Amino acid sequence: MIRVFLFLFVAVFFCSCAVNKNYSPARKYAPEKLKKDFTLLQTILEKKHPSLYWYTPKDSIDAAFRSYYSSIKDSMTEQQFAWRVLAPMVAKIHCGHTSILYSKDYSRWAKGKKFSSFPLYVKVWNDTMAVTGNLNRKDSLFKWGTLITSVNGVKNRDIISKIFTYLPMDGYAENVNYIRMSSSFPRYHGNIYGLSKTYTVGYIDSASGQEKFAKVPLFEIKKDTTKKDSIKPAPKEKTKKLTPVQRREKYRTFEIDSSGRFATMTLNSFTKGNIRAFFRQSFKKMDKNNIPNLIIDLRVNGGGRVGLSTLLTKYISRERFKLADTVYSQNKFLGKYRRYISGGIFNDVALFFMTKKQKDGNYHIGRMERKLFHQKNNNHYDGKVYVLTNGATFSASTVFSNAVKGQEGIKLVGEETGGGWYGNNGIIIPNISLPNTGLRVRLPLFRLVQWNHTDEKGAGIPPDISIPPSYKALLEKKDNKMERVKEMIFSDINE
Repeated sequence: MIRVFLFLFVAVFFCSCAVNKNYSPARKYAPEKLKKDFTLLQTILEKKHPSLYWYTPKDSIDAAFRSYYSSIKDSMTEQQFAWRVLAPMVAKIHCGHTSILYSKDYSRWAKGKKFSSFPLYVKVWNDTMAVTGNLNRKDSLFKWGTLITSVNGVKNRDIISKIFTYLPMDGYAENVNYIRMSSSFPRYHGNIYGLSKTYTVGYIDSASGQEKFAKVPLFEIKKDTTKKDSIKPAPKEKTKKLTPVQRREKYRTFEIDSSGRFATMTLNSFTKGNIRAFFRQSFKKMDKNNIPNLIIDLRVNGGGRVGLSTLLTKYISRERFKLADTVYSQNKFLGKYRRYISGGIFNDVALFFMTKKQKDGNYHIGRMERKLFHQKNNNHYDGKVYVLTNGATFSASTVFSNAVKGQEGIKLVGEETGGGWYGNNGIIIPNISLPNTGLRVRLPLFRLVQWNHTDEKGAGIPPDISIPPSYKALLEKKDNKMERVKEMIFSDINE
């Protein structure tokens, strides 16, 4: 048996490493091949996705499949097929873990390359767009904080609304997409609206307060990398090698303030960073130093291992808790579609041993539904806890936020999470690889309905203390949420 699993592992490993050295991103695929990929994706989603109709009725999903299939009339590149057809189609499912990825060949080809793009990075919230970066370094007009009102005659709110239709989210917890746009606006704008040699950008003049317009040139990469037909490794950049400690600190940090009144724990992942030892050492330090307040920053935490988010909950929870009301897959095996799904037989093994069929016809992970978790005995933290959240608080970090919300002495502070309060799809998330284009689509295998949730409309988890984005804080480059929490801590001391 061990030899069989070793053979399967080696086979999967080498298959995943095989790359087409003749790949060209300019290659166009005939409509017939694109339609075959689309039909295969539709079939797998209909048969294997646990929540295809959770937030969008079946007749609406069916109509969308028909509409986007019919739109495939001409040849397209991989990139065009991804953005014109697959991304807006998949976004209609309203599942934050069902998203489009480029092929492995494209990802390897693009690694280390720079591309022509709309030049302005912007912070986006509601219908506001404020400049946070400018790729045209000689441009002195569009500085940090400049308010943008339109691009090429399209108003802010219309740009934001359109881009949202291409991006996945849990239910209607759209806050995550403000974060995505804020980090990658040039990429989204270029893929959805296309590139222009020059852009007419509307903005608010800081001196007069009036709307003005200016021509902005495309940030252009002169070298046409798309003409190369073969893949070559990206040149290695000379970077200073990080120490093991520095590598771990990319994922988590812990610091006790010099006042001794609070500690700050920043968690950017529930996967990497030797988290178990980190928790053990951090809570031991707080217990030893009698730290009365703890700030847990989850604003860049897109999730990870539910077991590690559960471990953190054990350290601070005031009561026993559960993870989920229900966790189930609609399938026991992936069957004939296994060859298109990463992980292959290992997914079937996991489904077989983790789940059991129940009366509703679904395959449940009973342990996750029944298990009642207890607080940690050693170094349990009983002080006040402030959990910072925003749209990037997603997946496992949302499960944590739900478990502690409403407990005495624990407050969620900031913005609504990007992860759904009602629940999400995940646990095991392999990729579907489409055979013609190589495009990949993430496929969550389980539906998780959160324990003790109070929302069924698709919103994220709301904060107990709301601190929305602040234009003043952006101009001053201040972390408004962190500053407000510190003020609350010291105000409470003074009282």
